[in-house]
Amino acid sequence: MTPFPSTILRQKSGIDWNLWCATGGLMLVGAAFIFSATGYQETARGIPWYNWTAFRQAVAYAIGLGLVVGLNLIDYSRLARWSLLAYWISIGLLICVSLFGTSRHGARRWLDLGPIQFQPSELAKLTFLFALSGFLCRPTSELRSPTIFLKGLGLAFLPFALILKQPDLGSALVFLPATLVMMLLAGVPRNFIVKLIGGALVLLSLILVDVLLAPPNWRLIQLQEYQRHRLLVYFDSEFAPSNANAEERLRAAQLKRKTSWNVEQAMISVGSGGLTGKGWHQGTQHRLGYLPRLGAHNDFIFSVIAEEKGFLGSLTVLGLYSVILFIGIRIANDARDRLGCLLASGVVTLLFTHVFVNIGMNIRLMPVTGIPLPLLSAGGTSVICSLVALGILQNVHLYRRRY
Repeated sequence: MTPFPSTILRQKSGIDWNLWCATGGLMLVGAAFIFSATGYQETARGIPWYNWTAFRQAVAYAIGLGLVVGLNLIDYSRLARWSLLAYWISIGLLICVSLFGTSRHGARRWLDLGPIQFQPSELAKLTFLFALSGFLCRPTSELRSPTIFLKGLGLAFLPFALILKQPDLGSALVFLPATLVMMLLAGVPRNFIVKLIGGALVLLSLILVDVLLAPPNWRLIQLQEYQRHRLLVYFDSEFAPSNANAEERLRAAQLKRKTSWNVEQAMISVGSGGLTGKGWHQGTQHRLGYLPRLGAHNDFIFSVIAEEKGFLGSLTVLGLYSVILFIGIRIANDARDRLGCLLASGVVTLLFTHVFVNIGMNIRLMPVTGIPLPLLSAGGTSVICSLVALGILQNVHLYRRRY
């Protein structure tokens, strides 16, 4: 039977144009709304154009696309040979962050490289995907061994623990769904996966009980105070203990109001956009400073888009992400070997954990965490690593017919 013409075109084409059209759309949206969120203040302060946040974002896009081109000159199976070396380099960089990193807002997550700030946790996510994919490409009989299963968990636990120590709970948690999906697709016995999920749920339950119900002197799990406050806000719990006096309750109410301010303003931004929004560069929440000046173009960029372009703009963003999601699933399904399938699946899971958590925190479906929205949030390391992740998808697609 003769293949359908569109199938022939897809097999002969090396570039997945649908993937890169969706990616280009997200980059245009990101640059436009980062400028909308920051351009007014930066122009008023006399900052030169080459230091504008939107311009730096465009430079990061260009660097990321250049790395994508270079990445796709080499078959992913050859790149995977260096996966463990890259993994341990990223672990070394995470250790350097804990020792010499730059501290901002109570978190030590960056290495100061002069004119740029580098965030090794973003690189660690990519090297981890390659390392775990290569590790799981072994006979199914070996994957049934508890020892192999624990070693695979160790690959995830090491960067997880180092990133959690920074502290960066949001970035640490994205390792968990990627690990579970890749192990499940690799053929790790389901009873191992079920036990792992059960253990994670028990740990999460203990954290919530410890944060929400345990008296201060009885807490076993020492979260950062701001992390505990975010969980209390998410569950709408009182900050004051039950035996607090009137003055303590007043202070606790003021602290709760201060802690919940960002997410409340984000929800107002999303809701006030209506169907079509207030218009580009016309959002009042960020221009008047209700959304945090340091977060409107980062963690809360989705709120800026929703306010200025409304429900239709939000739907457009979700549509572009959905295109990438389904293309990623198709690429994983069409991969020539298990390594390609695991790499593509890991990339899709990683990216869309970011999307789900970030958009979820903007509409209060998830607690607030410092996790970027891929390609839209300002941040050079995040943007470059997101594009490289998409470059991995392109690589798996490009070499899917070569044996």
